[in-house]
Amino acid sequence: MTPDLLPQDLTGVYLYREGSLVWERGPIFAQVLLVDELNRATPRTQSALLEAMGEGQVTLEGKTHPLPEPFFVLATQNPVEEEGTFPLPVAQRDRFAARLALGYPDEKALLEALRAQDPLEGLAPVTDARRSWP
Repeated sequence: MTPDLLPQDLTGVYLYREGSLVWERGPIFAQVLLVDELNRATPRTQSALLEAMGEGQVTLEGKTHPLPEPFFVLATQNPVEEEGTFPLPVAQRDRFAARLALGYPDEKALLEALRAQDPLEGLAPVTDARRSWP
């Protein structure tokens, strides 16, 4: 999500083609939708997504379009203290079934993870010239 994203960018839009209006579906019509940084979008765009989550449908130009079954949204958000974020009101947060707060590992855990994993493990040199990068 970005501050310049419009609700129509999610829900879809009617386009004028060959003398008539043709509806182009937006990405919200996926069964599983991954929304990164939900609180970077404007409240209007957040509202369009959260309305679809609550009602299972999208209404455009007076026509109702049902969302596919099942419809599942995974969303991330930046901490509210970050610049350029729009906080989600409680009435919108309750549309989500679970909320996880992931922190950063402490220094000891980070160093242990780095030591435990060899980034070159399983790699072999390329011997066939046809398979090498150009």
